[in-house]
Amino acid sequence: MSRDTRLRITEIFYSLQGESRPAGLPTVFVRLTGCPLRCVYCDTAYAFHGGTPRQLEEVVQDVLNFGVPRVCVTGGEPLAQPACLQLLSQLSDRDLDVSLETSGALDLARVDERVTIVMDLKTPASGELDRNLWSNLACLKDGDQIKFVICDRADYEWARVQLEAHDLTGRFAVLFSPSWGQLEPRDLAEWILEDRLEVRCQVQLHKYLWGDAPGH
Repeated sequence: MSRDTRLRITEIFYSLQGESRPAGLPTVFVRLTGCPLRCVYCDTAYAFHGGTPRQLEEVVQDVLNFGVPRVCVTGGEPLAQPACLQLLSQLSDRDLDVSLETSGALDLARVDERVTIVMDLKTPASGELDRNLWSNLACLKDGDQIKFVICDRADYEWARVQLEAHDLTGRFAVLFSPSWGQLEPRDLAEWILEDRLEVRCQVQLHKYLWGDAPGH
């Protein structure tokens, strides 16, 4: 079998979706190893290195064994591994509801159209503002989602400018998420209400349930 069909996997686990529009629903997560970014708020640095090499078919079967209709492919940055594209397509071929969580720093043009993309736009306080690949906005489709992790008021104001500059709320579901331990969710909620933004204020449900424990 070609090496191109192998993936380095940090973990495969079953939990509640903690973020994005289906938050709260039981979901299987496939966390791929490796990421070219170093966001200051990253909560999955344990996925930067290591992992276990697995054959693509084994990973798909592991997901199917859970008997859950939803699967989220995440990282790290999953698209840093070329075989991620094949994984997304093969999971979609099994009639699963497949989502991809991505930093938005790598090209999305070849992602299977059946996959729901949840793409970050990195804010100034993330430390990775220059890694935003703005051409990815043209690759998104109806049903895809854009997430801003907001660290402070300056991040919020920057994100608000992007909403208008790129007509984001008119095209996609937009999520504003307070950075865990940096910004009080209530503050973000009040800013959104004050400005009447058509965005979803999103907290990380899994953090409230299990803290920072891996595998949740």
